[in-house]
Amino acid sequence: MYHHNDKRIRVNRNVTAPQVRLIDMHGTMLGIKPLIEAVTMAKGAGLDLVEISPDANPPVCKVMDFSKFLYEKEKQDRENRKKQKAGVLKEIRLNPRIATHDLQTKVKHIETFLKEHNKVRVTVVFRGRENQHRNLGEEILMSIKDNLSNVGIVEGKPQLMGNRMSIMLAPAHVTKQSPGQPAPKPLLGAQQPAAAPAPKPEPDQEPG
Repeated sequence: MYHHNDKRIRVNRNVTAPQVRLIDMHGTMLGIKPLIEAVTMAKGAGLDLVEISPDANPPVCKVMDFSKFLYEKEKQDRENRKKQKAGVLKEIRLNPRIATHDLQTKVKHIETFLKEHNKVRVTVVFRGRENQHRNLGEEILMSIKDNLSNVGIVEGKPQLMGNRMSIMLAPAHVTKQSPGQPAPKPLLGAQQPAAAPAPKPEPDQEPG
């Protein structure tokens, strides 16, 4: 007996019913057969007798390649889990004074969410005097959009509500950058103050 995702799957002589409703390897219903006859038929074809409807009376069994059956079932389960996760809305918040390094970290998080088939709302929050420079927020959002164009697409234009400016990114179907696609522009985080120039050496004083 095999276990798959906490479900017991009976195979060959692990089937407990004395009779089964048999389906052959071509999908043809052969009717009710003794278990021994069904197992012998499966083994003669180099395949397995798999119980696919244990609650039926008698249970329904099919002649098939059990290893291939498990592989296809696990593949389908993975696809179902992806579909269940899809459509989750994530949100990333930042302020217009965010440093370039911190912005790069945020962009990596957004990229991960998009690759997991989630939508992402990116919001710039303005506080106090920052409201006088909302163009900086829009520049940051457009910079994020440009850098993630290979994994996400923007739905609509930036939306301004109160002290918040947002864009919505949805997963893109194409995740690889095409050869002719231009490289993303540098991220526009707040610039770090430049280091002060080193003082010039004083000219040697001539002895008076």
